[in-house]
Amino acid sequence: MDAPHTGRILRLRLQNGEAPPVRSLKGARLHATAPDGRSATAHVTGFATFGGKASDARLARTGRIDVHVVEEDGGGPISLQWEVTPER
Repeated sequence: MDAPHTGRILRLRLQNGEAPPVRSLKGARLHATAPDGRSATAHVTGFATFGGKASDARLARTGRIDVHVVEEDGGGPISLQWEVTPER
């Protein structure tokens, strides 16, 4: 969804594995891939606090986190069902 002033809010859900530390997400670059193969890159600028403050305990418990991102390329807006991974 569009963020109030600039960028977008991504509602991320952990699919498998251990939840990463919240601190590692701030400033991270994310690579997103659509079901049809398109891809996009986004830079995490902060966290949305719709449901409360982002924390390691909350992410581990719920497997969900809302991040504020700025899309970096012309891959189109990241949408539902896209797989998002940290860029390596």
